[in-house]
Amino acid sequence: MAEFRRWYDNDPILKEALELLSMATSNEKGEASKFLLNLQAEVAKDVIESLYEQIKDYQENGNRWYDNDPIMLKSIELLRVAPPHIQRTAAKKLLSTLYKDVEAKQENENE
Repeated sequence: MAEFRRWYDNDPILKEALELLSMATSNEKGEASKFLLNLQAEVAKDVIESLYEQIKDYQENGNRWYDNDPIMLKSIELLRVAPPHIQRTAAKKLLSTLYKDVEAKQENENE
């Protein structure tokens, strides 16, 4: 059985979505953050409060690609604590949006 380093490595869709997001433009990350912050409605209030306390430790001090962006950090951490079925649904929507952005860029470059 393989061991996973990151919390999202065990789900290939979630892994792909977060890896693609890590390479996205600032504008795309901003749009993704808005989408991911909507997960707050799906996550229990006590979990969110605990999460925000933990974020303070990582914000601008962590080594992850999203630690230096407070909104992205909050968004990714909300995704991390969401139930697995919510994570997977969010990852699919995120992938769809990011792939559309990539296709639009390619079309613009070919014009």
